[in-house]
Amino acid sequence: MTATPPMKKKLTHLPQHVAIIMDGNGRWAKQRNLPRFEGHQAGVENMYSAIEYFSHLKVKYLTLYGFSTENWNRPEEEIDGLLELLREVIDEEALKLHRRGVRLRHLGQPERLPRNLQAAINKIVDLTKNNTGLNFSFAFNYGGRTEIVDAVRRLIAEGIPAEKIDEKLFSRYLYTADLPEVDLVIRTGGELRTSNFLIWQAAYSEYYFTDVLWPDFDKKEIDQALLAYSQRQRRFGGL
Repeated sequence: MTATPPMKKKLTHLPQHVAIIMDGNGRWAKQRNLPRFEGHQAGVENMYSAIEYFSHLKVKYLTLYGFSTENWNRPEEEIDGLLELLREVIDEEALKLHRRGVRLRHLGQPERLPRNLQAAINKIVDLTKNNTGLNFSFAFNYGGRTEIVDAVRRLIAEGIPAEKIDEKLFSRYLYTADLPEVDLVIRTGGELRTSNFLIWQAAYSEYYFTDVLWPDFDKKEIDQALLAYSQRQRRFGGL
């Protein structure tokens, strides 16, 4: 991302929690006759640029969808390359994020991830746990339905009586236990679906869909999404 462009219209309000489905890396590479892996590299680079920009805008919570539980069905070579790329980038960027005051957390099931990637994730989560800047959550090996099933299993394992369970209590058993609900969900790449992403937390979110592929979703595109959000009136089921 280049220098921050001026907003053509003033934002009346910003969302507290933005979640993004980062889609289009493969198509971005195909358009340029590049291997899919290079699309993922460009996507990861843009991910860190987006973190910087949302931090600059003083958005408090940012959640990015990097790898779903269904993505394991992709070619093994692509998956292995993506996992190794993520580990390398975490090692390289951890201190930079820490210096910016970013607090990082992982959403999803870590058990299936390679041990070196688990270690890298645990290291940066521990390093940044006391930071007070942007709360950045990375959904990797994440699925919304799996998250809900995991929450139910924990409730049962702890012997919580059925009559004690309400929405507030249930939310505390999700991966996002101490995060606010999502205000704005953005999906890049032209697809018009949510792909099992934060299906509990985004029940009353505003949605913004764009044809722009994730590696090209720059500051100008972020501004447009936030401007669209600022012009909406949220009713949460009311009149």
